[in-house]
Amino acid sequence: MRRMFGFLIGIFVGWLVGSTIALLLAPESGERLRGELRARSSGFFGEVKSAAETRRQQLEDQLAALRAPRLPSKSG
Repeated sequence: MRRMFGFLIGIFVGWLVGSTIALLLAPESGERLRGELRARSSGFFGEVKSAAETRRQQLEDQLAALRAPRLPSKSG
């Protein structure tokens, strides 16, 4: 869990630095570029939410499997 959190923080910081550099070096008008960045960031955050939801569901499934009563094995 800690590694995943660190990874997500790294992605966010990379996105922030990249978007700042893009704003500073972009040849397009500011309004057009801001609109494009908004669209890209919405897609990015949508993907992050989707990945987090998928991982949350996997962890819940694993937890449910661990909590489920185990049937005694028949040997013999």
